[in-house]
Amino acid sequence: MKVLIADDDARMRQMLRQTVAGVATDFCEADDGDAAVAAYAAQRPDWVLMDLRMKPTSGLAATRQIKARFPDARILIVTQYDEPDLRRAAQEAGACGYVLKENLSTVTRIVEAASQL
Repeated sequence: MKVLIADDDARMRQMLRQTVAGVATDFCEADDGDAAVAAYAAQRPDWVLMDLRMKPTSGLAATRQIKARFPDARILIVTQYDEPDLRRAAQEAGACGYVLKENLSTVTRIVEAASQL
């Protein structure tokens, strides 16, 4: 399984890589939303782990762009922001789920469960 990790913090990308290493075999990374859209188009990963707050293009905007071009894309928002408006916006953008960075073990459970479907 290939996973795209999109986060502007290199340490967080490494932590996410380690978190899903048991279920993913291949990784690609992006440090902003524009790079995430380009990486998705080029790599076509099975999952995207997308941070929300990145510059210049946010993870929310990148999620919208990816889903518009690739409706079957599976994007999981992984963020530190637990705000109802952001959760709703992520869902409306097409994200499959929303996980707080303080609960990274949930990321593995979601990706693993979906890969068994």
